[in-house]
Amino acid sequence: MADPIDKQESATSHPKRRPRPSKPKGGESITAWLMIAPAALGLVVFMIVPFFMAFYFSFTDTRLMSPNPPEVVGLENYKQLLGIKAISMEPWIDAETGEYPRSRTILRSEEYKGERLQELTQVNLLGARYLVAAGDPIFWQGLLNNFKFVLMVVPLQTAFALLLAILINQDIVGANVYRALYFTPVVVPMVVVAVIWFFLYNPGVGTINTFVQAVTFGLVGPQDWLADPKLAFLCIMLVSIRQGVGFQMVIFLAGLQEIPQEIYEAASIDGCNRIQEFFYVTLPQLRNTTIFVVIATTILAFQLFTQVDIMTGGGPSNASMTTILHVVNEGRRQLRAGYASSITVVFFLIVLVISIIQRVIVREEKAVT
Repeated sequence: MADPIDKQESATSHPKRRPRPSKPKGGESITAWLMIAPAALGLVVFMIVPFFMAFYFSFTDTRLMSPNPPEVVGLENYKQLLGIKAISMEPWIDAETGEYPRSRTILRSEEYKGERLQELTQVNLLGARYLVAAGDPIFWQGLLNNFKFVLMVVPLQTAFALLLAILINQDIVGANVYRALYFTPVVVPMVVVAVIWFFLYNPGVGTINTFVQAVTFGLVGPQDWLADPKLAFLCIMLVSIRQGVGFQMVIFLAGLQEIPQEIYEAASIDGCNRIQEFFYVTLPQLRNTTIFVVIATTILAFQLFTQVDIMTGGGPSNASMTTILHVVNEGRRQLRAGYASSITVVFFLIVLVISIIQRVIVREEKAVT
Protein backbone atom coordinates (compact mmCIF):
# COMPACT_ATOMS: atom_id res chain seq x y z
CA MET A 1 0.00 0.00 0.00
CA ALA A 2 1.43 3.35 -1.03
CA ASP A 3 2.18 5.94 1.60
CA PRO A 4 -0.22 8.96 1.54
CA ILE A 5 2.79 11.25 1.71
CA ASP A 6 4.20 9.68 -1.44
CA LYS A 7 0.86 10.22 -3.15
CA GLN A 8 0.87 13.86 -2.08
CA GLU A 9 4.47 14.36 -3.32
CA SER A 10 3.68 12.72 -6.63
CA ALA A 11 0.61 14.88 -7.02
CA THR A 12 2.55 18.07 -6.33
CA SER A 13 5.50 17.05 -8.48
CA HIS A 14 3.24 16.30 -11.42
CA PRO A 15 0.65 19.07 -11.50
CA LYS A 16 -2.43 18.54 -13.55
CA ARG A 17 -2.42 20.04 -16.99
CA ARG A 18 -4.94 22.73 -17.73
CA PRO A 19 -7.77 21.39 -19.79
CA ARG A 20 -7.72 22.56 -23.36
CA PRO A 21 -10.52 24.92 -24.30
CA SER A 22 -13.30 23.05 -25.92
CA LYS A 23 -14.00 23.76 -29.56
CA PRO A 24 -17.21 25.67 -30.23
CA LYS A 25 -20.09 23.57 -31.33
CA GLY A 26 -21.62 23.83 -34.76
CA GLY A 27 -24.42 26.16 -33.69
CA GLU A 28 -22.03 28.45 -31.81
CA SER A 29 -19.72 28.69 -34.83
CA ILE A 30 -22.61 29.67 -37.09
CA THR A 31 -23.72 32.31 -34.59
CA ALA A 32 -20.20 33.72 -34.36
CA TRP A 33 -19.90 33.96 -38.16
CA LEU A 34 -23.28 35.67 -38.37
CA MET A 35 -22.19 38.21 -35.76
CA ILE A 36 -19.00 39.17 -37.61
CA ALA A 37 -20.56 39.00 -41.08
CA PRO A 38 -21.71 42.69 -41.24
CA ALA A 39 -18.28 44.01 -40.19
CA ALA A 40 -16.47 41.60 -42.52
CA LEU A 41 -18.75 42.54 -45.42
CA GLY A 42 -18.13 46.24 -44.83
CA LEU A 43 -14.38 45.62 -44.66
CA VAL A 44 -14.43 43.75 -47.97
CA VAL A 45 -16.75 46.16 -49.81
CA PHE A 46 -15.31 49.47 -48.60
CA MET A 47 -11.62 48.67 -48.08
CA ILE A 48 -10.30 45.51 -49.71
CA VAL A 49 -12.17 45.75 -53.03
CA PRO A 50 -11.46 49.50 -53.50
CA PHE A 51 -7.77 48.94 -52.79
CA PHE A 52 -7.44 46.26 -55.46
CA MET A 53 -9.40 48.45 -57.87
CA ALA A 54 -7.02 51.34 -57.16
CA PHE A 55 -4.06 48.99 -57.63
CA TYR A 56 -5.38 48.03 -61.08
CA PHE A 57 -6.21 51.62 -62.10
CA SER A 58 -2.72 52.75 -61.06
CA PHE A 59 -1.34 50.94 -64.12
CA THR A 60 -3.75 52.72 -66.48
CA ASP A 61 -4.40 56.25 -67.73
CA THR A 62 -8.02 56.18 -66.52
CA ARG A 63 -9.70 59.57 -66.56
CA LEU A 64 -13.11 60.38 -65.15
CA MET A 65 -15.80 61.54 -67.58
CA SER A 66 -13.59 60.68 -70.56
CA PRO A 67 -15.11 59.17 -73.73
CA ASN A 68 -11.84 57.35 -74.45
CA PRO A 69 -11.42 53.89 -72.91
CA PRO A 70 -8.55 53.54 -70.41
CA GLU A 71 -5.28 52.10 -71.64
CA VAL A 72 -2.64 50.22 -69.71
CA VAL A 73 0.47 52.40 -69.28
CA GLY A 74 2.50 50.09 -67.05
CA LEU A 75 4.69 51.87 -64.52
CA GLU A 76 4.42 55.34 -66.09
CA ASN A 77 2.31 56.71 -63.22
CA TYR A 78 4.79 55.44 -60.66
CA LYS A 79 7.74 56.83 -62.63
CA GLN A 80 6.19 60.27 -62.62
CA LEU A 81 5.20 60.01 -58.96
CA LEU A 82 8.49 58.71 -57.57
CA GLY A 83 10.90 60.15 -60.12
CA ILE A 84 13.44 62.48 -58.54
CA LYS A 85 16.87 63.54 -59.86
CA ALA A 86 19.76 65.86 -59.01
CA ILE A 87 21.03 67.57 -62.17
CA SER A 88 24.38 69.40 -62.24
CA MET A 89 24.19 72.88 -63.80
CA GLU A 90 26.25 76.05 -64.05
CA PRO A 91 26.39 78.07 -60.80
CA TRP A 92 24.34 81.23 -60.67
CA ILE A 93 24.97 84.46 -58.79
CA ASP A 94 22.37 86.60 -57.05
CA ALA A 95 22.08 89.75 -59.15
CA GLU A 96 21.31 91.96 -56.13
CA THR A 97 24.05 90.83 -53.73
CA GLY A 98 26.62 89.37 -56.15
CA GLU A 99 26.93 86.30 -53.94
CA TYR A 100 26.28 82.61 -54.44
CA PRO A 101 23.06 81.88 -52.56
CA ARG A 102 22.75 78.51 -50.95
CA SER A 103 19.41 77.56 -52.38
CA ARG A 104 16.17 78.79 -53.77
CA THR A 105 12.90 77.06 -54.49
CA ILE A 106 11.20 77.39 -57.85
CA LEU A 107 8.28 75.22 -58.82
CA ARG A 108 8.05 75.14 -62.58
CA SER A 109 7.73 72.48 -65.22
CA GLU A 110 10.51 72.03 -67.75
CA GLU A 111 11.98 69.41 -70.04
CA TYR A 112 15.18 67.85 -68.72
CA LYS A 113 16.89 65.35 -71.06
CA GLY A 114 13.61 64.23 -72.54
CA GLU A 115 11.85 63.88 -69.17
CA ARG A 116 9.06 66.08 -67.91
CA LEU A 117 10.24 67.08 -64.44
CA GLN A 118 9.29 69.89 -62.11
CA GLU A 119 11.94 71.85 -60.31
CA LEU A 120 11.98 71.45 -56.54
CA THR A 121 15.01 73.44 -55.42
CA GLN A 122 18.39 74.67 -56.58
CA VAL A 123 21.46 74.29 -54.39
CA ASN A 124 24.90 75.92 -54.77
CA LEU A 125 27.48 73.49 -53.40
CA LEU A 126 31.28 73.75 -53.77
CA GLY A 127 31.03 76.13 -56.71
CA ALA A 128 28.49 74.04 -58.63
CA ARG A 129 24.74 74.36 -58.94
CA TYR A 130 22.60 71.28 -58.51
CA LEU A 131 18.99 71.29 -59.52
CA VAL A 132 16.79 68.82 -57.64
CA ALA A 133 13.83 67.96 -59.82
CA ALA A 134 10.91 65.56 -59.45
CA GLY A 135 8.08 64.28 -61.55
CA ASP A 136 5.54 65.33 -58.92
CA PRO A 137 7.00 67.74 -56.33
CA ILE A 138 3.54 68.34 -54.84
CA PHE A 139 3.43 64.69 -53.75
CA TRP A 140 6.77 65.03 -51.96
CA GLN A 141 5.69 68.29 -50.37
CA GLY A 142 2.44 66.74 -49.18
CA LEU A 143 4.22 63.67 -47.84
CA LEU A 144 6.72 65.86 -45.99
CA ASN A 145 3.86 67.86 -44.48
CA ASN A 146 2.16 64.64 -43.38
CA PHE A 147 5.26 63.54 -41.48
CA LYS A 148 5.66 67.02 -39.96
CA PHE A 149 2.06 66.90 -38.84
CA VAL A 150 2.46 63.44 -37.25
CA LEU A 151 5.74 64.29 -35.51
CA MET A 152 4.35 67.50 -34.00
CA VAL A 153 0.67 66.80 -33.38
CA VAL A 154 0.85 63.26 -31.97
CA PRO A 155 3.25 64.05 -29.06
CA LEU A 156 1.64 67.40 -28.25
CA GLN A 157 -1.92 66.11 -28.42
CA THR A 158 -1.03 63.07 -26.30
CA ALA A 159 0.71 65.22 -23.68
CA PHE A 160 -2.14 67.74 -23.49
CA ALA A 161 -4.73 64.96 -23.28
CA LEU A 162 -2.87 63.31 -20.39
CA LEU A 163 -2.52 66.65 -18.59
CA LEU A 164 -6.22 67.42 -18.97
CA ALA A 165 -7.18 63.92 -17.83
CA ILE A 166 -5.08 64.28 -14.68
CA LEU A 167 -6.55 67.71 -13.93
CA ILE A 168 -10.20 66.73 -14.32
CA ASN A 169 -9.63 63.45 -12.48
CA GLN A 170 -9.21 65.46 -9.29
CA ASP A 171 -12.02 65.89 -6.82
CA ILE A 172 -12.98 69.42 -7.85
CA VAL A 173 -16.27 71.24 -8.21
CA GLY A 174 -17.71 71.17 -11.73
CA ALA A 175 -15.46 68.39 -13.00
CA ASN A 176 -18.21 67.08 -15.28
CA VAL A 177 -18.64 70.54 -16.79
CA TYR A 178 -14.94 70.71 -17.66
CA ARG A 179 -15.10 67.25 -19.18
CA ALA A 180 -18.00 68.30 -21.40
CA LEU A 181 -16.24 71.51 -22.48
CA TYR A 182 -13.07 69.71 -23.47
CA PHE A 183 -14.91 66.86 -25.21
CA THR A 184 -17.47 68.97 -27.13
CA PRO A 185 -15.25 69.64 -30.22
CA VAL A 186 -14.90 65.87 -30.74
CA VAL A 187 -18.62 65.42 -31.47
CA VAL A 188 -18.74 68.47 -33.76
CA PRO A 189 -18.03 67.60 -37.43
CA MET A 190 -14.61 68.69 -38.61
CA VAL A 191 -16.21 70.69 -41.42
CA VAL A 192 -17.97 72.89 -38.86
CA VAL A 193 -14.84 73.19 -36.73
CA ALA A 194 -12.75 74.22 -39.74
CA VAL A 195 -15.25 76.89 -40.80
CA ILE A 196 -15.37 78.35 -37.28
CA TRP A 197 -11.58 78.51 -37.04
CA PHE A 198 -11.42 80.01 -40.54
CA PHE A 199 -13.38 83.00 -39.24
CA LEU A 200 -11.34 83.10 -36.02
CA TYR A 201 -8.20 83.45 -38.17
CA ASN A 202 -9.76 86.25 -40.25
CA PRO A 203 -6.98 88.74 -41.04
CA GLY A 204 -9.23 91.75 -40.49
CA VAL A 205 -11.67 91.42 -37.60
CA GLY A 206 -10.98 87.84 -36.55
CA THR A 207 -11.14 87.06 -32.85
CA ILE A 208 -7.52 85.87 -32.72
CA ASN A 209 -6.17 89.07 -34.30
CA THR A 210 -8.33 91.16 -31.98
CA PHE A 211 -7.00 89.25 -28.97
CA VAL A 212 -3.38 89.59 -30.09
CA GLN A 213 -3.77 93.34 -30.61
CA ALA A 214 -5.38 93.70 -27.19
CA VAL A 215 -2.70 91.83 -25.23
CA THR A 216 0.13 93.59 -27.09
CA PHE A 217 -1.53 97.03 -26.80
CA GLY A 218 -1.57 97.38 -30.58
CA LEU A 219 2.15 96.68 -31.05
CA VAL A 220 1.42 93.53 -33.10
CA GLY A 221 -0.85 94.31 -36.00
CA PRO A 222 -3.35 92.06 -37.78
CA GLN A 223 -1.76 88.91 -39.16
CA ASP A 224 -2.99 87.05 -42.21
CA TRP A 225 -2.52 83.67 -40.54
CA LEU A 226 -3.72 81.37 -43.32
CA ALA A 227 -1.98 83.28 -46.14
CA ASP A 228 1.49 83.14 -44.61
CA PRO A 229 3.48 80.06 -45.79
CA LYS A 230 5.28 79.93 -42.43
CA LEU A 231 2.12 80.08 -40.31
CA ALA A 232 -0.63 78.37 -42.32
CA PHE A 233 0.30 74.78 -41.49
CA LEU A 234 1.00 75.63 -37.85
CA CYS A 235 -2.49 77.13 -37.61
CA ILE A 236 -3.98 73.91 -38.98
CA MET A 237 -1.98 71.92 -36.41
CA LEU A 238 -3.47 74.05 -33.64
CA VAL A 239 -6.99 73.40 -34.92
CA SER A 240 -6.37 69.66 -35.09
CA ILE A 241 -4.90 69.48 -31.59
CA ARG A 242 -7.82 71.39 -30.09
CA GLN A 243 -10.41 69.34 -31.95
CA GLY A 244 -9.01 65.90 -31.12
CA VAL A 245 -7.55 66.34 -27.63
CA GLY A 246 -10.90 65.59 -25.97
CA PHE A 247 -11.04 62.07 -27.43
CA GLN A 248 -7.61 61.14 -26.05
CA MET A 249 -8.48 62.85 -22.76
CA VAL A 250 -11.47 60.56 -22.20
CA ILE A 251 -9.35 57.47 -22.92
CA PHE A 252 -6.66 58.60 -20.48
CA LEU A 253 -9.34 59.43 -17.91
CA ALA A 254 -10.70 55.90 -18.15
CA GLY A 255 -7.18 54.54 -17.71
CA LEU A 256 -6.54 56.74 -14.66
CA GLN A 257 -9.74 55.58 -12.98
CA GLU A 258 -8.65 51.95 -13.43
CA ILE A 259 -5.45 52.44 -11.40
CA PRO A 260 -5.96 51.00 -7.87
CA GLN A 261 -5.80 53.67 -5.19
CA GLU A 262 -3.78 51.31 -3.00
CA ILE A 263 -0.77 51.78 -5.28
CA TYR A 264 -0.75 55.52 -4.63
CA GLU A 265 -1.15 54.92 -0.90
CA ALA A 266 1.82 52.56 -0.91
CA ALA A 267 3.89 55.08 -2.86
CA SER A 268 2.95 57.80 -0.40
CA ILE A 269 4.01 55.64 2.54
CA ASP A 270 7.36 55.04 0.80
CA GLY A 271 7.87 58.81 0.66
CA CYS A 272 7.10 59.52 -3.01
CA ASN A 273 6.03 63.04 -3.89
CA ARG A 274 3.55 63.92 -6.65
CA ILE A 275 6.19 64.11 -9.38
CA GLN A 276 7.64 60.73 -8.43
CA GLU A 277 4.15 59.23 -8.30
CA PHE A 278 3.53 60.50 -11.84
CA PHE A 279 6.71 59.00 -13.32
CA TYR A 280 6.88 55.78 -11.29
CA VAL A 281 3.19 54.96 -10.77
CA THR A 282 0.90 56.79 -13.18
CA LEU A 283 2.89 56.47 -16.41
CA PRO A 284 3.74 52.76 -15.99
CA GLN A 285 0.10 51.98 -15.19
CA LEU A 286 -1.02 53.92 -18.28
CA ARG A 287 1.42 52.17 -20.60
CA ASN A 288 -1.16 50.20 -22.61
CA THR A 289 -3.48 53.20 -22.74
CA THR A 290 -0.69 55.42 -24.04
CA ILE A 291 0.24 52.90 -26.73
CA PHE A 292 -3.37 52.81 -27.94
CA VAL A 293 -3.65 56.61 -27.94
CA VAL A 294 -0.40 57.08 -29.87
CA ILE A 295 -1.24 54.49 -32.53
CA ALA A 296 -4.81 55.76 -32.98
CA THR A 297 -3.66 59.39 -33.16
CA THR A 298 -0.96 58.52 -35.70
CA ILE A 299 -3.48 56.84 -37.99
CA LEU A 300 -5.86 59.80 -37.74
CA ALA A 301 -3.01 62.26 -38.34
CA PHE A 302 -2.08 60.63 -41.65
CA GLN A 303 -5.71 61.10 -42.75
CA LEU A 304 -5.38 64.89 -42.55
CA PHE A 305 -7.65 66.40 -45.20
CA THR A 306 -10.84 68.23 -44.20
CA GLN A 307 -9.40 71.17 -42.27
CA VAL A 308 -6.72 71.76 -44.91
CA ASP A 309 -9.20 71.62 -47.78
CA ILE A 310 -11.55 74.13 -46.14
CA MET A 311 -9.11 76.53 -44.51
CA THR A 312 -6.25 76.80 -47.01
CA GLY A 313 -6.90 74.46 -49.94
CA GLY A 314 -3.29 73.30 -49.61
CA GLY A 315 -1.86 76.80 -49.99
CA PRO A 316 -0.24 79.18 -49.91
CA SER A 317 2.26 77.80 -52.44
CA ASN A 318 1.50 74.22 -51.31
CA ALA A 319 2.79 75.04 -47.82
CA SER A 320 -0.10 73.11 -46.25
CA MET A 321 -0.58 70.48 -48.95
CA THR A 322 -1.18 66.92 -47.76
CA THR A 323 -1.13 63.59 -49.57
CA ILE A 324 -4.86 62.95 -49.27
CA LEU A 325 -5.67 66.43 -50.57
CA HIS A 326 -3.31 65.82 -53.50
CA VAL A 327 -5.16 62.58 -54.26
CA VAL A 328 -8.50 64.42 -54.27
CA ASN A 329 -7.12 67.19 -56.48
CA GLU A 330 -5.70 64.74 -59.02
CA GLY A 331 -8.59 62.27 -59.00
CA ARG A 332 -11.71 64.35 -58.59
CA ARG A 333 -10.71 67.83 -59.72
CA GLN A 334 -8.15 67.00 -62.42
CA LEU A 335 -10.08 63.80 -63.31
CA ARG A 336 -6.81 61.77 -63.41
CA ALA A 337 -8.18 58.70 -61.65
CA GLY A 338 -5.33 56.42 -62.76
CA TYR A 339 -2.60 58.71 -61.45
CA ALA A 340 -4.52 59.38 -58.22
CA SER A 341 -4.77 55.62 -57.70
CA SER A 342 -0.99 55.29 -57.89
CA ILE A 343 -0.67 57.93 -55.15
CA THR A 344 -3.09 56.03 -52.90
CA VAL A 345 -1.21 52.75 -53.40
CA VAL A 346 2.17 54.29 -52.51
CA PHE A 347 0.72 56.17 -49.56
CA PHE A 348 -1.02 53.02 -48.30
CA LEU A 349 2.27 51.11 -48.38
CA ILE A 350 4.04 53.90 -46.49
CA VAL A 351 1.42 53.95 -43.74
CA LEU A 352 1.43 50.14 -43.63
CA VAL A 353 5.19 50.07 -43.05
CA ILE A 354 4.88 52.65 -40.28
CA SER A 355 2.10 50.61 -38.63
CA ILE A 356 4.22 47.45 -38.77
CA ILE A 357 7.14 49.29 -37.17
CA GLN A 358 4.86 50.50 -34.40
CA ARG A 359 3.61 46.98 -33.80
CA VAL A 360 7.16 45.64 -33.61
CA ILE A 361 8.14 48.31 -31.09
CA VAL A 362 5.06 47.56 -28.97
CA ARG A 363 5.83 43.83 -28.96
CA GLU A 364 9.42 44.47 -27.90
CA GLU A 365 8.21 46.59 -25.00
CA LYS A 366 5.81 43.88 -23.92
CA ALA A 367 8.58 41.29 -24.08
CA VAL A 368 10.79 43.42 -21.83
CA THR A 369 8.09 43.88 -19.24
